[in-house]
This record gives sequence, C-alpha cells and structure tokens, in this order.
Amino acid sequence: MRPLRLGPRSGGGGGGGGSAGSRDTRRMKLKKQVTVCGGAIFCVAVFSLYLMLDRVQHEPERRQSGVSFPRSQISVLQNRIEQLEQLLEENHQIISHIKDSVLELTENAGGFAGLLAYQGNGSWSFPGGNHPTFLTVLPQDCQFALGNKRQQTDLQMLDVYSLLKFDNVDGGAWKQGFEITYDAHEWDNDPLQVYVVPHSHNDPGWIKTFDKYYQDQTQHILNNMLLKLQEDPKRRFIWAEISFFSKWWDNIDTQKRAAVRRLAANGQLEFVTGGWVMTDEANAHYFAMIDQLIEGHQWMEKNIGVIPKSGWAIDPFGHSSTMSYLLKRANLTSMLIQRVHYSIKKHFSATKNLEFMWRQTWDTDSSTDIFCHLMPFYSYDVPHTCGPDPKICCQFDFRRLPGGRISCPWKIPPKPITSINVAERANLLLDQYRKKSKLFKSKVVLIPVGDDFRYDNALEWDQQFQNYAKLFDYMNSHPELHVQVQFGTLSEYFDAVYKKYGVSPGSKPPSYPILSGDFFTYADREDHYWSGYFTSRPFYKNLDRVLESHLRAAEILYSFALNHARRFGADSKYPVSDYSSLTEARRNIGLFQHHDAITGTSKEVVVVDYGIRLFHSLMNLKRVIINAAHFLILRDKRDYKYDQSSLLLHMDDKRQNHDTLPEKVVIKLESLPRYVVVFNPVEQERPCVISVLATSAQVRVTLIDGNILPTQVSAVWKSPTDMVTDIYQISFVCRLSALSLAVFQLTESFNYRATVKSNVVIYLRNRDVTVSKKEPFSVKILESSTDDFFIENQHMQVWFNGVTGLMETIKRKDDQQKQKVRMEFMWYGTRSFKDKSGAYLFLPDGEAKAYVSKQAAITRITKGPLFSEVVTFYQHFHQIVRLYNLPGVEGLSLDVSIVVDIHDQINRELAMRLSTNIESGDTFYTDLNGFQIQARKYFQKLPLQANFYPMSTMAYIQDDRFRLTLHAAQSLGVSSIHNGQLEVILDRRLMQDDNRGLGQGLKDNKVTCNRFRILLEKRSAPNKVQDSQPVSFPSLLSHMTSMHLNHEVLAMPVTPRPQTVPPIRSWRPLAAPIPCDFHMLNMRTLQSEVISAPGLELALILHRKGFDCGLEAKNLGFNCSTTQGKLSLEGLFQGLDIQSVQPVSLSLLYPTEPFNNSFVSMRPMEISTFRIRLV
Repeated sequence: MRPLRLGPRSGGGGGGGGSAGSRDTRRMKLKKQVTVCGGAIFCVAVFSLYLMLDRVQHEPERRQSGVSFPRSQISVLQNRIEQLEQLLEENHQIISHIKDSVLELTENAGGFAGLLAYQGNGSWSFPGGNHPTFLTVLPQDCQFALGNKRQQTDLQMLDVYSLLKFDNVDGGAWKQGFEITYDAHEWDNDPLQVYVVPHSHNDPGWIKTFDKYYQDQTQHILNNMLLKLQEDPKRRFIWAEISFFSKWWDNIDTQKRAAVRRLAANGQLEFVTGGWVMTDEANAHYFAMIDQLIEGHQWMEKNIGVIPKSGWAIDPFGHSSTMSYLLKRANLTSMLIQRVHYSIKKHFSATKNLEFMWRQTWDTDSSTDIFCHLMPFYSYDVPHTCGPDPKICCQFDFRRLPGGRISCPWKIPPKPITSINVAERANLLLDQYRKKSKLFKSKVVLIPVGDDFRYDNALEWDQQFQNYAKLFDYMNSHPELHVQVQFGTLSEYFDAVYKKYGVSPGSKPPSYPILSGDFFTYADREDHYWSGYFTSRPFYKNLDRVLESHLRAAEILYSFALNHARRFGADSKYPVSDYSSLTEARRNIGLFQHHDAITGTSKEVVVVDYGIRLFHSLMNLKRVIINAAHFLILRDKRDYKYDQSSLLLHMDDKRQNHDTLPEKVVIKLESLPRYVVVFNPVEQERPCVISVLATSAQVRVTLIDGNILPTQVSAVWKSPTDMVTDIYQISFVCRLSALSLAVFQLTESFNYRATVKSNVVIYLRNRDVTVSKKEPFSVKILESSTDDFFIENQHMQVWFNGVTGLMETIKRKDDQQKQKVRMEFMWYGTRSFKDKSGAYLFLPDGEAKAYVSKQAAITRITKGPLFSEVVTFYQHFHQIVRLYNLPGVEGLSLDVSIVVDIHDQINRELAMRLSTNIESGDTFYTDLNGFQIQARKYFQKLPLQANFYPMSTMAYIQDDRFRLTLHAAQSLGVSSIHNGQLEVILDRRLMQDDNRGLGQGLKDNKVTCNRFRILLEKRSAPNKVQDSQPVSFPSLLSHMTSMHLNHEVLAMPVTPRPQTVPPIRSWRPLAAPIPCDFHMLNMRTLQSEVISAPGLELALILHRKGFDCGLEAKNLGFNCSTTQGKLSLEGLFQGLDIQSVQPVSLSLLYPTEPFNNSFVSMRPMEISTFRIRLV
C-alpha cells in the first residue's frame, strides 16, 4: 500500500486539496525533485563505497605470494576481511534504504488528491500522498552498536553473576561474609588512615510526610549542625538532600546563612551528590534524575557557593550505571554506593575489589570512568560500618548509651569513654577498623557514623563527637598503634586514597579494577530480593511520567514564548509568574524521585501527600503550556493579552483529583468553527492520529487554511456494551512538524459526507447482557461466536483468540508466516510461611498461575479507516489494543492499554505475559532509566524473584530473525522466565508488611492504566559477536516508538468566547531538522539572580542515542538523517538567534571547552549541556 496522503507541510500541520492546474505544477516540481534527490542519494552511496575502498587500500601492504605470513598477520588479515564484509553489509542496507526512498518519491510524485477507499477485506487503503519520506543513516553511524572498539573490563557484572554460587554460607560474626585476620605489624611502615564521617540520612518522605519530617526532625538536625560544628574546627558533617536543606535555608536569617557558607568553605560541612533527593535508581527516568540533580546543584551554587565533588547513595535499593554516568557528566570525581546483593559484597570483599572504576558498558575510551566505593557490610547504620562485627560496632554508637530510647539488639550497650576504659575501648574499635581495611587495596579506611534522621538533638552531637574525640586522641597519641584517625568528609577520604597512590582526583589508582554493568536485583539477606518495588503503586509511577512529559513540554514552550516575547517587546505582558510554577513542578517531580516515593514504599498518608503535589503541579504545568501556546500561535503578537480568569486555550483532558484517571473534555460543535491547537513534544516530524470528543458526528476537520483532513468518527462507550448518546470520538490524521503547534478547525457540517464512521462488532460469548446501539453506527452482535478474528493495516495483520479476546499472532505483510505473540494474564500469590511479599519484596509462592475468569470476556472490535481496536473486558482488567492505519512509526507497532483494578484481591499480583516462538534462550534485555539497555540472563540457580528487573521504558527478546520489544510508559518489574517469553507485573495487592520498616502492606490500589507499545522487528543483519556482548541498542524505529509513547501530543481546544478569536496560525520553532539520533532532553530557562524569576540564559540538554542498524527500518513515515553526531546550532531556531553558546557540565556548574564553530559534535550515548542565550 502507498502511504496516506498528508499533503505538503504548512505550519505545524499537513495540507491537501488544490486545483488540477496546481496539482500538475506540483507533479512537475516533484519529478524534478525526484531526479535531484535520486542523484544526490546516488552520490552519497558512491562516496560511502569510495570511503570503504579507500580504507581498505590504505592498510599496510601485505607480503607478496611465496613468502609465508606470520600467524599474527593472518589474524590481522582475517579481521580486515571481516570488517570489509561488515562494511559491505552496511552499504547494502544503506542502498536498500535509498532504493525505498527513491521508489517512494517516485510513487508520491504521481499522487493525487482523494479520500479513503474500503477494500472489503476489513482493511482500508490510502491513495498515494505527495509527502516524501526517507531515512538516511550514514554507515559510520552504524559502527558504534557493533562494538568493535569497545574495551574489555576487569569485572563485568553478568560474568560475576555467572561465576558466583549465591550459597549464603554463615560467615560467623560477619554473617554474610567471612572471618578476617591480619598481621598486627603490617601497618608498621605505613600507618592506617581512618576517616570517620558523621552523617544523617533524611528521607524526604517515608513513614512521615516531607513536611512532618522537617518539622519533627530535620530542622533540629540542621540547627544543631550549625551550632555544634562551630564548637570545634575538627568536626565534620556531610549532607545529601537539598530539598530539606533549601526548606531550612528559607527559615534562617542572614547571619546563620553566612555561618553555613563559612562551614562549607572551610570543609567542615560537605554537600554530597547535591541532588534535590537521593534518587531511586530503578524506576526513575533519566530525564527526572538529571532534572533533580540540576535543581539541587543550581540551588547550591546560587545560595551556598560550593560545588559537590563526591556522590553518596547509601539507601537506593540497587544501583544503576546510569547514575554513575550522570555523576561523571556533572564532573563529580568519586561516588559511594551501599545496597548491593550480599553475595556480590562478599565476593568483592574477598578479592579486594570494593573500590573500582565504574565504566559504561558501551564506552570505547574510558571517558565514562568514575571512582566508586562499595560499602562492604549489611547496612549504613553504625553497627554495620565500623567493621565486620555488628555486636562490637554497636557499642560505638553513642546514641545508644543506656537510658536512651534505642539500644543495641546484641544486648551489649555502649560505654561512655573515660580515662579508665579508653585504652580497652580504643583497641577494641581499632581491631574493627583494621579488619575493615583488609577488604580494600589502600591503607585508608572510611567509617561512616550515622543513620536515619540522626543528630536531631544536641545531646547526640555531644555523645558522638565527644566520645569519639577521646578515642581519636588516644589512638593518635600512641604511635605503636600505627594509626591516624580523624573526623572527615567523604571527599577528604577519597582525596586521601588518591594521594596515597599519587594520582589526581577521579583518576584510576594502579591495580584498581574496571567494572561495567549494574547492581540489580538487590537482596539484603537470604532469598529476600527487592524486586517488588519495581511495580509497587503503579498508578503513581505512571502519573510521574505524565508529569515529566508535561514538565519537558512546559519548559520548552515557556523558553520559546518568553524569548519571542522579549524579541517583540511583549515580555512585560507575558505571565512571568509561570516561572514559579515551573520551579515548583521541578521540585515536586524531583521530590518524587526519592527512593521511597516513586518506588511505592511509603506509608499511605505519605503517598497521598506525594500524589497531591504531583496533581497540583500537573494542573499548573498545563496552564504554563496553555499560556505559552497562546502567545506563540498569535499572528500578531500585539493582540496578546493575558487574562488568568479567561484563558484562550484549555487542555482536552482533566483529572478530578490525584488518584483518578484523566477524562477527555467534550468539545461542543456548532456551525462556527471550533479551533484545536495541538503540540508535538517530539523533535522529529510526526504523522499521527489525533482523537478528541465532540457533540456531533457530522464534523469536518480542516487545517486553518481550509484543507480537509481524513476523519474517522467512532462511538464512545460508558460500559462494555452501552454506547453514550450525543458524544462522539473524532479522529483525524495530521503530520506535525517537530516541536510545533498546529491549529485545526472542527466544524459541524450536516451535508459533509467524507467523514467515515467506524464499524463495531461485539463478541458476547453467551453473556446475558443488552447492547445499546445508537445511530449512526453499525453494531454487529455475535451472541455465541468464538471464531478467531483480526485487525490489520498496511504493515501487519494481528490475530486474536475468539475465546479469550486476547492477541495470538502477528503477521507482517512482508512475511509469509504468522509470528506467535500470545498475550496471557497470570496471578502470582505469596508464600504461606515465614516472610511474605510486601512493598519492597517479591516472595511468590512459585510460578504464576493462569488468570481464570468466572465469566466469559466481552470483546468489542472497532474498525475504521484511521485505526482499528480490540477492547476485551475481564473482571479485574480490560485491555485495549489499537492498530493505527498509518505509514511510519504509528502504524508499525501495536498500542496497548491495560486498565487494572485488583482492589478486591488478597495477596495477589497481576502479570501480563507475551509468549513467542523467538528462540531467546535465557537472555533478555531491559532498559536502565530509559537511557541505555542492559543484557540480562535468567539464572536457574537463583529464585524466580531474583530474575525480575526494573523496566523504565522497554524490554526485549530476540533471536537471529526477530526482535520483540515491549515499550512502556511507566516503570514496572519485568522478566523472561522461559524461552521466548516476556512477563511484566502490572499491579500488586499485599496485605502485610515485609519487615523493612514500612509497617504497612499495599492496600491502597487505584484503578490504573498501564500503557505499552508492542513492536515486532525483523533483524536484517544479526551479528553473533554483537549478540554475545552485555550491551545492546534499540533501533531508530524503537527509539522513536518509545518517544511517541512517552510524549503524547497535547491537544488544546480554544475556549468558546463571546468575542471573536484573534487571528491564530500554526507555529514551528525549528528552521532546520534535528538529526534522528538526537533527543532534546530539555530546554530549561535558568533562574536569574532574583528568586523564582527567569534569567536570560537557557540550559539546552541534548542526548545522542546509540542505535542498532541491524533491524529493518523501512517506511518510517518521516524525514530523518544521521550526521555522525553533528548538529549546527546556528540558524536552528526560527525567528530567534543564538547570541552565545557555552558547553558546560551536565548540571551547569563547570564550563568546558568553548566552541570554535557553531557545530555541536557528540558521540553516541553522550548527554551534553549547553548554556545558551537567545535574541
């Protein structure tokens, strides 16, 4: 089939129609364009082949025949031949894409204006359009995913998992470890250096809300810190959570602020990591991880005047390599992590690999290396930080002195240090310090002293600091002990390690290992794997991502609108106060990235508090977007008038409160046109179907220039079989330009016949229910049929089981065979003995059992020219599978929504399973934070719950022929338990606490909509070497599919008003295309020196994505090229000039090398930040 005719671009929308004469002219022009474009493409192909041949010719000359080759030279020759074969394959792919593009251009040149034709076999065909589309990928851009230049690391976490037995042998005093011995004289020539680091871990919400924690504890901790650090210059303290610190800062006077700055400047107070929170690393998306880091760092720079050097992550439940990359890009030199599987800790302790250079799996030149320290023992509290024996270490937590509220579980309390016992106490503690140091390569040891919300009263400050000072004085005054011990900050410890080896901060000390991979899934003891929180409270995980997408849209549109307003001299009229809404939203989203928030592991009252914050910010961001769109679409900016009580636009969806799903707003149609403005948040052109609700089925949809758009009208349903009266779903096709605002007109028109009504078929399966049918829709009722059925478009045919109503197979139109993609739903229970599943832990009672419904499902099939969908209703969920009949991204995957309600269940978890014929074996792939892909293996030696991993945006399985990707719009737990399967946990209802401190189960389940896309791709060039590596990359199509799913178009109807609507037009911000492997992560207006006011500079954050060329990428439906990582900023924005560009570190604290020209040059996977000023 030919692609749908969308017409030439006009503003942000498409075009269409025109006279016969203009069509002839256009056809002649297109033929010329085809000739020119074909010639250009041929030149590119020839040039690519020339480069390939040139590369071969310039290899060192081989010895002539008759002379034997050394083995090494034969090996080199074989490698060169393999590289040549690979280059030939890549050029074959490029030429194939070129052929497709030329064919499509030629077909489109003869296109004609027309509407839709029904083929009679359940599908609709589209006449040829005149909008050429192509994908041009340079061969050099395909090299990265092949991994030819990737360096080997000393420790690859997949290999470590394969090596370990995970046998959990009792280690004695150090239960999860082993006995540590040492020679008392080994420090005689090189004394042990000990850095004792006082800290207080403050959760911004967990058992109490953020505000309640601040009121009850945090403000007292910080007040005492200010007093007690000033009493002795030797005292030290570290602080991580800027969300709390900023709240405290707002409540102290200028004198105290000056004292804080002095303490930070002289090194007594260190800010570690410096993010808004200590972010979760499993569920958080990299957009939000970066945003909360920037928010914290910008606050610190403006208020304290210090820059963080070291990362401190003691409580996230497992650790992602994405975080290490972000800290490295923010110019931190070192980092510390804690919650890692106890068997890995034991193994790294035994091999002295607890400190390592953490490198990204895809790194080619060690530029991502960051020094990382892994804490060796069970926890970050005092009993588990001084050494291997918690019974002894607990005696040195002086908060637990007799008479206090907490004591030591080992029944031996601490003793106040006196001149009588100091020798015995010091030697007992030094023994632990020495044993701990034996696990590390250097003779420098880190001893954190703190716990949750510690140091909240003056007494504890005195107890800890005074007693430790006596111990330090004794040790330091006895040279025969060969130890130097002091209070220190985290960075002082790291600096001492670097100094010991004579290397600069952040550099690799000699003999230290290089590690790649991540640290999921975490287990703290026995078979207690923390894989439950990957899914816990999925409603809020989804709401978080909706809010992130809105924040990004609001940041970009606000930045454009404000700078255009300044250029037009209208900035005094513009609602600059929207900046405070942006700041609040950044901080509320940042707060929710906390490792007890997005994880779903807080008390119910705290969840409500988070939910209300997210909800309010979502409402405010919608207003920011509306205000920006209002200004940008005005033809004459002098018409702009901001009236908060009468906004020009409103959003087409609304939520009643923080725990309900959104509802579509109904547009009342009349003879006068109603305008709808649509924003495309994606930085690529986007052919798509837009659906709105309206009061009439007799509707004509046009562009603002009058060109008519293909339209489908569908029924709206209030139950599986009950149709709503007088409300209709109006769906129309448009082609949206990158980051554009497009304007459409909807007009009620009773004599307009081109709008096509969709047809409905309902499978009742002998259910005794009544179907309400209403004009003008055709509804066919099948009372007892269980025949299989399908929906299709130009790319695929999707078959469904007639009994279950669930998907069975996908048949691609370019493949003769059906591919099994069977969807099933399953229940997991929890154990009947000992510990049970809870908010953190997943402890199932065996493999999942099939979901069995008491009643047969009802299935409703809607078929129309623009999309077809299958909705199947079960008691605890209903599933919507939609297939768009469009060329390109929208039509190449299945859109799947699953609305889940398990509030009546007891100790059950609902899972969706996809079963295929793909020979994936024990390997599957999950993303980390939406940033990168990590290879996984299902290990039979581990329990089932250990084989679940976090999925933020996608997971896939593959073999030599196919790759099946499950794209997700929210983070959930995923696994591949059997060959050819993918399984995702949708929701969890658990009646009990799992003994990790929360004190509650998960009983506040909401009606939740989990959104997915299912993409089946054909692998055109599988590479066995590539497949055996622990790194993988999505295709460009897969990246774009994920973008479309996570950044939906935003529709904004113009509010009906008595006065006429001012003249409006579509608006496009880009004057030049952005390469298709570039993602504009954010364009954030920076704060001025005035609080909560916008400054003149922006932070432009770009990400160049790594992608796999070995998957077919035909008919993507948009114009797209790669450029070897080059992007010209000069002339990028329409109507705005870039006055200055300064490359900076990720969080804008460090300037980097300035530009020599206007080209940004980025390597695959790189995230870069630029401080820019627009005029």
